[in-house]
Amino acid sequence: MKAVVSVIGKDKIGILAMIANECANASINILDVSQTIVDGMFTMTMSVDFSSMSESLDTFSTHMEEMGKEKGLVIRVMHQDIFDSMHKI
Repeated sequence: MKAVVSVIGKDKIGILAMIANECANASINILDVSQTIVDGMFTMTMSVDFSSMSESLDTFSTHMEEMGKEKGLVIRVMHQDIFDSMHKI
């Protein structure tokens, strides 16, 4: 089962490592990463496999959103099916 993790915020050292560590702690496998920095703003999208996850996707999503707020980032986690439906024309 796949999900999409998106991160937006002011660029600073360690964002990718922080998100990767949280995924590893929840037994989530990172499948693909795309990131860019434009005028000091960091944006990243990850495709992840959460089939071995140690908690529910909702619990992980809430945890990541709260962590993002603490770090000055906007972090969203959504099931791949929902992401795909949102981006169909």
